[in-house]
Amino acid sequence: MRIARFSTDDGMSFGVVEENTVAAIAAHPFGELTFTGQRLPLADVRLLAPILPSKIIAIGKNYADHVREMGGDEPPAEPVIFAKPSTAVIGPGEAIAYPRKLSERVDHEGELAVVIGRMCREVPASRAAEVILGYTCANDVTARDLQKKDGQWTRAKGFDTFCPIGPWIETEADPADLAISTAVNGDVRQDARTSLLLRDVPALVEYVSQVMTLLPGDVILTGTPAGVGPLQIGDEVTVTIEGIGSLTNRVVERD
Repeated sequence: MRIARFSTDDGMSFGVVEENTVAAIAAHPFGELTFTGQRLPLADVRLLAPILPSKIIAIGKNYADHVREMGGDEPPAEPVIFAKPSTAVIGPGEAIAYPRKLSERVDHEGELAVVIGRMCREVPASRAAEVILGYTCANDVTARDLQKKDGQWTRAKGFDTFCPIGPWIETEADPADLAISTAVNGDVRQDARTSLLLRDVPALVEYVSQVMTLLPGDVILTGTPAGVGPLQIGDEVTVTIEGIGSLTNRVVERD
């Protein structure tokens, strides 16, 4: 099932995408779905970020090849976690705003995103699937020069528009071995599989939920593979994940 959040002239709704249509649901997608009976052509709606999380918890250095390209020899002993603010979230087709007054190097980082389906804490890996609503594509946009300058990552990762997610939440995906790629202007920059994650999705849910309570709609970004690189104003960047879909955003200059 593909759960989307969309807007029309009448407002915003959640719905289920089926081929080229979207069937509206009466409320949020957590729990049993109740359909309103409204069905719209997908071409007639605007897809939004599929969820507005209370928090985005991201995992750093979770692919060995990315660890190496960032100058490391050995993966970290434990998952590296950091947070992105909810105000960084944008949806498919929305613009990534390049803060050129503050940064001279902004990079793409295509990632598999996990969407939490219910409030939980201290979830064992064996039960992680019980608290996951589904999966979506994400781009952990990063001001690389500020990341290196600051030493910690909040500013570099936290600009408005630096967390595109979408186009929808796929509830049936198996995250164990999905192809993931990132293309800039059609040129593939990242190409990997989620089977190469150093810590898989259940392990990450267990680790993060030991630290903090996760709420419905919260997002865990699972890490990016090798191939990260700079974006320029005017670029179009697309993250594609097998069995989920593609998330495309254009880069513009920040006002």
